[in-house]
Amino acid sequence: MSTIDPGRMTHKYDGELVVFHIGMTINKWWRPDLWGPAFMAMPRMLRELSTDPDSGLLGHALLVGARGPYVVQYWSSVEKLYAYASSPTQEHRPAWTRFNKAARKAPGAVGVWHETFLVDTAESMYVGTPSMGLSLATERVDVPRRHDRARARFADGRTAASAG
Repeated sequence: MSTIDPGRMTHKYDGELVVFHIGMTINKWWRPDLWGPAFMAMPRMLRELSTDPDSGLLGHALLVGARGPYVVQYWSSVEKLYAYASSPTQEHRPAWTRFNKAARKAPGAVGVWHETFLVDTAESMYVGTPSMGLSLATERVDVPRRHDRARARFADGRTAASAG
């Protein structure tokens, strides 16, 4: 279990930051033969990325939404995200090809979605939590006194934590 830090924490990160959401909608839950392979592919991809320090993946969180599972990923660059997505020698591209082939045989059984955000400025606050979100993917630091308010942290963006 992660250590809970009772203090006021924020994240610290300098450089390009990409937040990528990817998920699936299970439209026919009684057909795991159709959505199961897509569901099982994500852990393999995350394991592959997490063991490669040059992949660009900074961190991730697995979540469950109303229509199915999704992952929030933090990346060091858009280029590294796209390079992984298109690489024929890594897990994603073959999994995507298999998904498309299966989806054509059973339209509407499972859906996939993603959203990509290039983050210019980010503000975060963690009180009484273990490392999570941006603080898990980047660096977790104490909130400097002069950045006690969200407005001050946001105004300084990625450098708010290093200013104190």
